[in-house]
Amino acid sequence: MAQELGKEQPFEIILGSGHYHAIVGTDPSDVGAEMQLAEELSLEGDELVYSIERANDPWTVMSWRNGALEVEEVDPEDLAKSLGCPLPGTEDSSDSPARKSLQKVALAEGVCAQEAIPVLEEEAGEPLVPGLYRLEDTSRGLLIASGTGDIGYADITVSERFPHATVYTVIATPGLDDFFVTIRRGGEGVEEFAQPPEEFPRLRVVGEIKGERAPERILAALGIPAEWFK
Repeated sequence: MAQELGKEQPFEIILGSGHYHAIVGTDPSDVGAEMQLAEELSLEGDELVYSIERANDPWTVMSWRNGALEVEEVDPEDLAKSLGCPLPGTEDSSDSPARKSLQKVALAEGVCAQEAIPVLEEEAGEPLVPGLYRLEDTSRGLLIASGTGDIGYADITVSERFPHATVYTVIATPGLDDFFVTIRRGGEGVEEFAQPPEEFPRLRVVGEIKGERAPERILAALGIPAEWFK
């Protein structure tokens, strides 16, 4: 896949003892990449594919078959061990970078919840599970968060379906020590902001969001409560 995309991908391959292997994301800003890989891989064979979403603590485990997902009520480390491929850093401190709890929240300017809900349901192919998304209309636009884990690709879906909208996707740790903002239009990322700065940015880097440079002030400018990342 790295050769097809023309650049090195932020993943580590962990070979398991059986026919399961782990693909672990190494870029803390790329929350949701495991879900995309798991969905695509599940379309290629009959075996269940598992993804571990790291946006909250404890991590959320999902299984995929033929592109459809189910949330599994299992411990991610126990599952990985049972499949013969224990997760890297399992014995490390919970304060290690791999265990940092990342949360993802988006602001979609020019969109309201009444418009977004049918689009998200259409993308999911079924009515939204209660509590899956936290959708709040504000004077700045629609806030998209989740009460059950990560919002997945809801921000991208909304950006694709409402090309007039500007979507700000924020990914951050509880203390805002790691803080990333991606700006999307028409489903495509166009600019990014990161503290600390990314060594190899994927998009055009901007030094401020809404005229602000500090994470707390950026969140305030976007109308996103800082406590949503706690």
